[in-house]
Amino acid sequence: MQIPEELKYTKDHEWARIESDVATIGITDFAQSELGDIVYVELPQVGDETAQGESFGTIEAVKAVSDMFAPLSGEVVEVNDKIVDNPEIINKEPYGEGWFIKIKMSDPTEVNNLLDKEQYEELI
Repeated sequence: MQIPEELKYTKDHEWARIESDVATIGITDFAQSELGDIVYVELPQVGDETAQGESFGTIEAVKAVSDMFAPLSGEVVEVNDKIVDNPEIINKEPYGEGWFIKIKMSDPTEVNNLLDKEQYEELI
């Protein structure tokens, strides 16, 4: 199971890649493996606001339907339409082409509330 060093993680198994004031968000390799084959993703629209810890969409797999929780607060600036049409990408590349949304962070200090690789490894 992959847990990239450069990412930040939530206890709900989302990850965030921070680049300047923009965070790319997805679910972890652990989460996608627990869910099984992903068949549907519901994402917010560009311009929507996220709040740290609040649901920003849903993911449906053969086994279950789950909410996705925002690791950080901000405005959605990009949505990965590829995974809406081909949700199986998430199972194949959870840290690459399987990302969900990009947000412009409204409070960069919220990053301090997230887990690093070692803390996430302890969680799972």
